[in-house]
Amino acid sequence: MPETVLRLKGITKRFGAQLANDDISFALQKGEVIALLGENGAGKTTLMNILFGHYTADSGTVEVMGTALPPGHPRAALAAGVGMVHQHFTLADNLTVAENILLGTRPLWRLGQGDARARIRDLARRFGLEVDPAARVADLAVGERQRVEILKALWRDARILILDEPTAVLTPQETEALFRTLRLAVAQGLSIVFISHKLREVLAVSDRVLVLRHGRLVGEVRTRDTDRHQLARLMVGADLPTQEIPPVPEGPPLLELRAVSAPGLSAIDLTLRGGRITGLAGVSGNGQSALAALIAGTLAPTSGEMQAAGLPAGPGWSPQAAIARGIARIPEDRHRTGTIAAMTLTENAILEAYGRPPFSHRSWIDWRAARSFAEEIIAGYDVRCPGPDTRISLLSGGNMQKLILGRALSPEPRMILANQPTRGLDVGAVAYVHARLLEARARGAAILLISEDLDEVQALSDEIRVISAGRLSPSFPRGTTSQAELGAWMAGHGFDHAA
Repeated sequence: MPETVLRLKGITKRFGAQLANDDISFALQKGEVIALLGENGAGKTTLMNILFGHYTADSGTVEVMGTALPPGHPRAALAAGVGMVHQHFTLADNLTVAENILLGTRPLWRLGQGDARARIRDLARRFGLEVDPAARVADLAVGERQRVEILKALWRDARILILDEPTAVLTPQETEALFRTLRLAVAQGLSIVFISHKLREVLAVSDRVLVLRHGRLVGEVRTRDTDRHQLARLMVGADLPTQEIPPVPEGPPLLELRAVSAPGLSAIDLTLRGGRITGLAGVSGNGQSALAALIAGTLAPTSGEMQAAGLPAGPGWSPQAAIARGIARIPEDRHRTGTIAAMTLTENAILEAYGRPPFSHRSWIDWRAARSFAEEIIAGYDVRCPGPDTRISLLSGGNMQKLILGRALSPEPRMILANQPTRGLDVGAVAYVHARLLEARARGAAILLISEDLDEVQALSDEIRVISAGRLSPSFPRGTTSQAELGAWMAGHGFDHAA
């Protein structure tokens, strides 16, 4: 009989009137990968935080190796062999890889000593997590940082590993590398809870799938016996609508860059036209953020010419000027640059417009108008929250993104800078965001869709450009190139051939 390493019994958790987990029970076997699937806000992360001791359940128990864990004690979970890799990394950028791994396991003055570095290298080789123990975390790429997080758990002899949305910020290549690591770990007896909303990845990596909806466990299926359509129905409670891309007349050029260079960008030529979605594909760190910052007015060009809404974007180009020209921004990171965590939904809804009518009246903020605007977004964009006075940090990622989406699109802007607009969102929320972007396209908006998800880029874009090392590829009209060809350009090979 398989050995049960983890058992949750009747876990229930409320936050005020909100029921986050409702009588959830399941078991995990040794060497098994369970995928925990559900919409944003379905209760996945809350459940795992209870397991790890960050939260205390209102009722229910957690057993590891047949022994009940004391509620609300992360140290007890660690001692029992439970490791957790959070969606948002918990690393100290100013410390080395070795120091981060050892932090909390030995006195500070002994962090990063040579004996530990040798053991870390051995552990990294064993699980396919190659990383330099002496490297400073601030200098690491996103995929390397995740390896460090996993090594932190393995260093503490974790037998159960919880991965919370582990691929949300990874490129396809980094995701494949992670899956190779997970297969090695499972072969060596590790048991894994894989929290995700990406159906393709769930089917690729798991043995069983548990589906949560509105805090309840609504389905449990063996991976080999299910498919994406069944899982999607379980997640959202209905079939997802099919996405159609209707023909739209091509409009005039609304944003033009001619031989524009800036830090991280080299002689960029780009035209965004009304009624068109231009998809920008590329591996993270190849100039996407710089291009978005340039268009949004937070990065100054060093050479070249730029026009927005038919007028030059000269030395005075700024975020305020970009907004005044009709450029709406869906930022890459909703936590760091899209919202202010301590502020309410109302305050966040007017962040980019509080100094203008209808929210500004004789230099005073009209809070009645601001609250009304927030309520319109909540209703129109299905933002699930207690109300407009709720701190935005209490929302799930999907609902936070819907608030940002409503803030950007409600004024019906002429140009939309959509930077990773569906990163970390479930299939239902992704479909919702896509529908809203297509609505904006239909009314004549010019959209730059920056995404590391090639499926998304190919599904929505009228034309695709690839960015690599700050350079832009030629334009590929819809349906004229394959993922393999785009991948070659993403790796820089197309640029070398063109040169």
